[in-house]
Amino acid sequence: MLAARLPSILPALLPRELLEVSMIASVNGTLANGQLSDRRPFRSPHHSASMAAMVGGGIRARPGEVSLSHRGILFLDEFPEFSPAVLDSLRQPIESGECVIARANHRVTYPARFQLIAAMNPCRCGMSGEPGHSCARGPRCAADYQARVSGPLLDRIDLRVDVPAVSAADLLRPAASGETSATVRQRVEAARAVQGERAERLGLPPGTTNAQLPTHLVESVTRPDAAGGRLLAEAAERMRFSARAFHRILKVARTLADLAGAETVGRSHVGEAIGFRAAPERLQGAA
Repeated sequence: MLAARLPSILPALLPRELLEVSMIASVNGTLANGQLSDRRPFRSPHHSASMAAMVGGGIRARPGEVSLSHRGILFLDEFPEFSPAVLDSLRQPIESGECVIARANHRVTYPARFQLIAAMNPCRCGMSGEPGHSCARGPRCAADYQARVSGPLLDRIDLRVDVPAVSAADLLRPAASGETSATVRQRVEAARAVQGERAERLGLPPGTTNAQLPTHLVESVTRPDAAGGRLLAEAAERMRFSARAFHRILKVARTLADLAGAETVGRSHVGEAIGFRAAPERLQGAA
């Protein structure tokens, strides 16, 4: 439910992005009556999806789910139930923002700049860690199930959030009042506007977000203050972050600062980004 609501807090597509999304839909034959929408795509393929369905292929090398979710959301529910080969095929599109389909006599490149949202149970039985529950297979049930997601793919997931089970008492309580999607969307749009202005000053394409910053600009754009830098250095040494994880933590911290309207990346932003990176007991995550 949370994943399906995410497009409601994202900014509308820019004209250039709308054209890209429409061209992919047209190639795929899914642009009904030429109708265009500025709403970002949301794709949720079943876990039985094949490699061709996910990254594209077939006789005419049509785009797959990763390209059909370009500039939008690719939601993979029951993450470990996907074929390991299909999951690992996502690594290159996540990194480069495009999907290359090579055939014997031709080569096609489709854009694939998407946000990956993945959800999974803690183990195959789905009850690991629940109070009063004892899995018959013990800790191995969770370890084997979570091992179906490779380390290199997990390293590309920036936010890992543990979602505990909702009790019956919680369901019976009156609905709590909170922020509406429209309110959150305004905050996201403001942060995106800041990132867009920063990108233009650096000579990057309009609409470039922190996640899309080129490697050579990451440290200069996302440099934390002295306290934040010390915290990051200590965490990197203790938790042995890869170079990719180090840069991704900086990008997340910069985004948290933008959402808070802060000019400088502080210790609190770095600490929160590291907290999202630290793997919880249940590996439910987003990228």
